[in-house]
Amino acid sequence: MIPLITCENVALSYDNKIIAENLNFIINEGDYLCIVGENGSGKSTLMRALLGLKAPSEGTITYGEGLKQTEIGYLPQQTAVQRDFPASVFEVVLSGCLSQRGAKPFYSSDEKKLALENMERLKISDLKKQCYRNLSGGQQQRVLLSRALCATRKMLLLDEPVTGLDPVVSSELYCIVKDINKQFGITIVMISHDIHSAADHADHILHLGGDDVFFGTTEEYKNSEIGKAYLGGHHHD
Repeated sequence: MIPLITCENVALSYDNKIIAENLNFIINEGDYLCIVGENGSGKSTLMRALLGLKAPSEGTITYGEGLKQTEIGYLPQQTAVQRDFPASVFEVVLSGCLSQRGAKPFYSSDEKKLALENMERLKISDLKKQCYRNLSGGQQQRVLLSRALCATRKMLLLDEPVTGLDPVVSSELYCIVKDINKQFGITIVMISHDIHSAADHADHILHLGGDDVFFGTTEEYKNSEIGKAYLGGHHHD
């Protein structure tokens, strides 16, 4: 197993207030990790720390030799402005190559080929010329996943990618993400508010909840006290 990210004794703060502490976990190559927990438990703050956008208040986050920060694909929560973005699907997907491109003014034929391949993977090739703002929420998330895949061959960080989608589309998206993980060996780190879907699809769970921090395999989570409490019919957002 090749460790890509190691968190040791990490504490995170928001507005100068500690919201999560004593975080110790390793994300290995090929893992599918879901981060779950109540609102305000520090999930999005942790995601920002993993991306190098926010320093932890305590502890260290180290990247394995096989991973640079620029090689992490990121799918943030969508805002209304982003949903209304006036560009073609192909342009949006292709823009995922920007972080790798350096100072070159134009996209190379290899980058265009990669964009088309990723659109094919996510079954949106037929939407290539459509305007992004005219798509359904599920289609937009597929476009953004294709874009994130253009930025990485190693790791994808997804911040609640199914928010606002209906149950059928949400289920499809979870299956697509699992497919990306299994078929292409891309490491997945996903924040999810749906603990049941997380337990159905991920192989590791990190549950943030104040003093109750759990990290382990999904099987261990299902058998833990915190896992039983949350999976035993307690739905929460």
